[in-house]
Amino acid sequence: MNKKPFIHDDFLLTTKAARELYHGYAEKMPIIDYHCHLPPAEIAEDKRWDDIADVWLGGDHYKWRQMRTCGFEERLCSGRGKDGRASGWERFEAFAKTMERLVKNPLFDWSHLELARYFNVTERLCGASAKRIYAKCNRELAKKGFSARGLMKRSNVRVVCTTDDPVDSLEHHLAIAKEPFGTRVLPAWRSDKASKIENLPAWNAWMDRLAAAAETPVRTYDDFLGAMAKRHAFFEKAGCVVSDYGLTEIFAASYTEGEVARVFKKARAGKAVTPEEALKFKSAWLFEGLRADAKANWTTQLHYNCLRDLNGAMFDAMGPDTGFDSIGDWSVTESLARLFDRLERADALPRTILYSLNPKDNEMLASVMGCFQKAPDVGKLQLGAAWWFLDQKDGMRKQLETLSALGALGTFVGMLTDSRSFLSYTRHEYFRRLLCQKLGEEVEKGEIPNDLKWLGPIVSDISFNNANRYFGFGA
Repeated sequence: MNKKPFIHDDFLLTTKAARELYHGYAEKMPIIDYHCHLPPAEIAEDKRWDDIADVWLGGDHYKWRQMRTCGFEERLCSGRGKDGRASGWERFEAFAKTMERLVKNPLFDWSHLELARYFNVTERLCGASAKRIYAKCNRELAKKGFSARGLMKRSNVRVVCTTDDPVDSLEHHLAIAKEPFGTRVLPAWRSDKASKIENLPAWNAWMDRLAAAAETPVRTYDDFLGAMAKRHAFFEKAGCVVSDYGLTEIFAASYTEGEVARVFKKARAGKAVTPEEALKFKSAWLFEGLRADAKANWTTQLHYNCLRDLNGAMFDAMGPDTGFDSIGDWSVTESLARLFDRLERADALPRTILYSLNPKDNEMLASVMGCFQKAPDVGKLQLGAAWWFLDQKDGMRKQLETLSALGALGTFVGMLTDSRSFLSYTRHEYFRRLLCQKLGEEVEKGEIPNDLKWLGPIVSDISFNNANRYFGFGA
């Protein structure tokens, strides 16, 4: 008797209704990936890879964390060990052996989805199968279409928004726009470095870069606002319609323009600011940033409650975004409400997507959002997709359940990859399958009406249409 492979047409779809919803409404919908960390240079040059280890392990700290957990030395994980970088085969074999212990971990599901969708491999990855799978993947990588752009087209990706510093020249985005290939690649405004006033040398160096990019001095707070406005307009001209703020907490302290101007002048002079002064500046930076987004008709994304760089020794050796961050635990209810109220009173609250890395915040965020929804936008305030440590079965289901209970599920703008990998589009498939499974299961139980002609278009909207309308992509 033939054993069904782990990844098959009805993966995760355990009811008839779920299968009908997925295959009839979700499966063929295009992808809008409105938040990711793909390097624009790699899209501009249409990068190719010779080794599956480079594609899978080149910058994926999700995998590195689990490989470390399973006892593999750093040169096999990130490739940055003191004993030198391991070969592609050595790293791939180490990850394959890690997979043997990752039952129920989302990496197990995602990795097998990627193997099936891009490499036509349905065998379980483990130490015993590693050599066969490694050879097959590398043969496939040599074929036409296995390039950055080729993978995006193959995945039916209509729009991608990268993550870009306001001082960036956007040269790669401009080059891509001159050679369209079916996927729009747009910048997203990420101005976090402007807020990190506690680290004076880095902050002042960034302000110097801002001055150079805006071609204007940045000596005073008014200079700063003017330079940021110039760069905001430059991003808008390049097609940007999305900003993103990576925060520890929501900054909404009281301040006056005079206080912030004095703090800025003090910091530009190289004098350390107090925690209270830093908070006033951060609060002004965040308010002005969101006000600028509203004026430009952009959508703001607020990511918060990430406790970063816990392992100081490894941060010193490897830098940020290498797998040493965790869920944080800051209460932001009052500050978030205060920020939104200030913006609403100024008629400057933009469309906003809220993401907390702490799942305890879901209900709070959904209830705060309901206080600031406003026509003509449909779902103006959004409870963002389960993010980072939460984008697994339980996290996705809880986010959907909270949004269903306290908001309007049919307005949700759906999934994103938040990834640096061109193979990560299977995360959209994973999310869509879980969405259809959840709805289908509740249909079978009689908890929601058995009317797939009503539910199906909701699934299509969440998969693609809502995001297309919400961001105004016209894709």
